[in-house]
Amino acid sequence: MNIDNFTGKAEAYAKGRPGYPKAAIETIVGLAPSDAVFADIGAGTGKFTEKLAEYGYSVFAVEPNGDMREQLAVTLSPFTNVKIMDGTAESTTIPDHSVDIITVAHALHWFHLEEFRTECRRIVKHGGWIIAIYNHDPGKELTDFCKQTVDAFFTNPTTWTFPNPIEYTRDNWIAYIASQDDSPLPTDSGYDAHITALNAAFNRDSVEGLLHYDKVTKVYCERVE
Repeated sequence: MNIDNFTGKAEAYAKGRPGYPKAAIETIVGLAPSDAVFADIGAGTGKFTEKLAEYGYSVFAVEPNGDMREQLAVTLSPFTNVKIMDGTAESTTIPDHSVDIITVAHALHWFHLEEFRTECRRIVKHGGWIIAIYNHDPGKELTDFCKQTVDAFFTNPTTWTFPNPIEYTRDNWIAYIASQDDSPLPTDSGYDAHITALNAAFNRDSVEGLLHYDKVTKVYCERVE
């Protein structure tokens, strides 16, 4: 992964990216002993990490991008049970065999899978879990790179699907688009035309000032071998 892909996008990411439904979080923490230690890899701005922290678990939050880590620190400022770490999926800097469950929320497709698998074996305790979480649109497969990643990484995962409907205001929807790695920054040429096109699309597709997406959250879970 190019760790600079999301430089300049952390604020938009925190504002626009969808979160994860309570039922998905409860299913994941239901696998964990009360004293479990989690490692959330590619934690971003803490959309998922925050939910683990709210349950009181100890969490290593690993994020390689400096801008995202700054926003991650803001998100997680109420919690003393989370340690933010400057590391990559392939080199987390987490101590050997120190975590019970590894989570990756909408980020697995960015990783070098074989190197990440090796790192998972290093940091997880015997019998530990690796869990990937993705938000996507029902009736559609995950975008090719996400589905190919899941298929390549997991052998025979247990899967769950949860409804995760999202309603976007204009500002939140534009922030969502701006948070994507290939969206132009305000300093880029063509940015004004890009925003004009987004506003036109919102005007066309919104209903009473909102865009509604019937997203679902998919959870993939497997023991680390």
